[in-house]
Amino acid sequence: MHLTKEEERIYKGEEGWTKKKAMEILVAIGDINHASGLIPIKSAHISGVSYKTIGEAFEFVNRLEGTVEVESTLNPIGMDIEKWTEMGISEAFADKQKEVLAAYKKLGISAECTCVPYLIGHAPKKGEHLAWAESSAVLYANSVLGARTNMEGAPSALAAALIGKTPFYGLHQLENRKPEIRVCVKCALTNADYSALGFLIGDLVGDKIPLIELFSSSASSPPGKDELKHLAAAIGATGSVGMYHIKGITPGAEEMESKLSGEKIEIEESDLEEFYTANNEPDVIAIGCPHCSSAEIRRIYELLKTEGKGRKVKKDFFIFTARALMQSVQTQRIVEKIENYGVKVICDTCFVVSPAFENYDCVLTNSGKMLRYVPLLCGGAKARLCGTEECVRAAF
Repeated sequence: MHLTKEEERIYKGEEGWTKKKAMEILVAIGDINHASGLIPIKSAHISGVSYKTIGEAFEFVNRLEGTVEVESTLNPIGMDIEKWTEMGISEAFADKQKEVLAAYKKLGISAECTCVPYLIGHAPKKGEHLAWAESSAVLYANSVLGARTNMEGAPSALAAALIGKTPFYGLHQLENRKPEIRVCVKCALTNADYSALGFLIGDLVGDKIPLIELFSSSASSPPGKDELKHLAAAIGATGSVGMYHIKGITPGAEEMESKLSGEKIEIEESDLEEFYTANNEPDVIAIGCPHCSSAEIRRIYELLKTEGKGRKVKKDFFIFTARALMQSVQTQRIVEKIENYGVKVICDTCFVVSPAFENYDCVLTNSGKMLRYVPLLCGGAKARLCGTEECVRAAF
């Protein structure tokens, strides 16, 4: 991989140990992927921030010096920094998590900890190059926003942030963003159907970029930002592809269709119905993986008013969101009303990256990402998928 003279100086350690290590990571990744060189990035998003997942590896981060070269954000941590005692987090874990957060903040990285940085003022523009980890955010940035990023890991995203550049290969190159398989959806979709669809598509396409053709009828409405967010999260959870196209919705999908070969998958209503047939009785309800938007929070409140009729929920019910999304007075008031029903609104963490949620047997959720990761990361618990309305109804 070609390096400029300045990049060679960094690689040789002439600008310090931190930048040397970062450049070594980028060069190694670039060489493996036959990158021609490095390109500047607009922003970075770094995963592996929860002490539950990073563990003692944060000691490496703690050794780093200097500051990042571009706007950088963090994925959810392992606790709500303001409510960790209410969550039942141990003081030992809390102390370690605070150390992890401090290590990243020392590098100039924003302490806004969310899997949806594009919802809190960090949305990239079409064509901008990024170095984002967190699969759901990567798929959303590439597919819905038209930005360009590979599926980075925590070390490579951090290295790119410190240098301000990333290797030029993969989804940074237009020729590698073309669809490779057509997915024809033969039924109307609503709410959690997009989570089920994403789960299925990721499983079926593997590392092939899909062009999705949604069912069209007078009764169908196009997916909104939250549906596309859940679709991205579920595809990223079960597949290894960094973007998708939806004909008529995502940027450039029609132009890309001409580059598509003949391979096709058809998805029927019965294929999606299988995701709703689990018989396990849930003992907890969790919404917000990826983090809830302000619109989702408002909708949950409206459903609570309809279903609750003044009653409190009978099951543990958690909503996960970004603290930055609760800064408006209007949203704060809605959250207060939600919590009056006995629902707990938790910020900057989520069900799968916190040790606080490992003692449940079965979680009810509208998230395909949770459907995938709860059994793997939450003490062997099972997960059931259903729509947001059904989640709220089950709480009573």
